Amino acid sequence: MPSSTSSPTARGLDKLSWRDFLELTKPRVVALMILTSVIGMLLATPGLPSWSVLLFGNLGIALLAGAAAVVNHVVDQKIDTVMARTRKRPVATGRIAPLDALLFATSLALAGMLVLVWQVNLLTAWLTLASLVGYAGVYTLFLKRATPQNIVIGGLAGAMPPLLGWTSVTGQVDGHALLLVLIIFAWTPPHFWALAIHRKEEYAQAGIPMLPVTHGNRYTELHILLYTLMLLAVSLLPFVTGMSGTLYLVGALALGARFLHYAVRLWRGDDRRVALATFKYSISYLMVLFVVLLVDHYARY
Repeated sequence: MPSSTSSPTARGLDKLSWRDFLELTKPRVVALMILTSVIGMLLATPGLPSWSVLLFGNLGIALLAGAAAVVNHVVDQKIDTVMARTRKRPVATGRIAPLDALLFATSLALAGMLVLVWQVNLLTAWLTLASLVGYAGVYTLFLKRATPQNIVIGGLAGAMPPLLGWTSVTGQVDGHALLLVLIIFAWTPPHFWALAIHRKEEYAQAGIPMLPVTHGNRYTELHILLYTLMLLAVSLLPFVTGMSGTLYLVGALALGARFLHYAVRLWRGDDRRVALATFKYSISYLMVLFVVLLVDHYARY
């Protein structure tokens, strides 16, 4: 005779939805990565890339990026239960079992590799896989817990999408594509350290050695300022190398000056609200900078 009450597992399955699996892939983060990937594709050619490269290239990159995000959920399960902004994630709450999440990640990764190998090219497939390993393996499993420079070293994996978009179109690594990677690489530390200042207590409670936790706010704010200055200089390289024109130069200077304004305010005031505002602006900065670069590209042809 069947029981009138369902088991915990059954109740969990009843509540499980496709939205939980979608949340595992960190769709907002993937969307920003795909934006930079698309721009890399568009910048790689004077005209427009073929529809198949745009479709299958970004699909494959998105699937592998989503797989890396799922692995991050599994590895950070215990950490996520401690931090307020992550404690409701599907794996942290138990809505999705770690093994099920890993099977989902494997399926995404295999599908992404199949799409890239079959419809794009081998170089892009292997570079994208290397990015997945770098983020999910090297950064999440090791660097995140090992050193306060985790964001600096691990930022390379997150900076790869423009290069992946570029190689999807051309099948080769180009110096201008590497400039796009360098911009995101320089952008990553001030972006994440601003958030880390705002969430300092949570990172400390979770045992993550983020820079504000290990060296204090003042030290971190100085490094945010220094990296913002470096980012401003790096962002001018597309103009210096002839990759872009005056329109981009004006946009990069204006956007960089605003970012620098936030960094100086943070350094002077040590205010968590300013830190959060700096973090939010950094997201808009990167998106708008790449859009201006794209507009400049087509304005010149």
